[in-house]
Amino acid sequence: MEIFSMYEVGIPTERAYVYKLSSGAECYIPFQIDTSADGGHDCTCLKGGVFSVDGDETVPVLSAGFMAAKGWRGKTRFNPQGIHTYIREYNHALQQISWKAVEPRGAHVDIMGNFALIEDIIKVAVGAIGLGGG
Repeated sequence: MEIFSMYEVGIPTERAYVYKLSSGAECYIPFQIDTSADGGHDCTCLKGGVFSVDGDETVPVLSAGFMAAKGWRGKTRFNPQGIHTYIREYNHALQQISWKAVEPRGAHVDIMGNFALIEDIIKVAVGAIGLGGG
């Protein structure tokens, strides 16, 4: 058995928010995102109160790769037998296969058109493990 973690990178992805106290909140949540918070020219990762980092548009790379890089790697609490893990990050590529059935698409659908991902899935399916060095 092996564990394969495959995910896309290279798309700005929400990671954190700047909040402000809302004075006239109609609900019980007294905070809202401070849309006036911007990083300016030096910090392009903060726009409209939202911090963005590298990811797949839905999950930051830090979260997508953590378990494969730390939680499952070697003999750990989450991998007591030390099952070999493989990690592969795929650079975001504009649509490589024409998807006509679903609009709009998100990163989780678009990655299925990534030729490198498809090639690696075929390698795993036929038993050619390692994905180019693991």
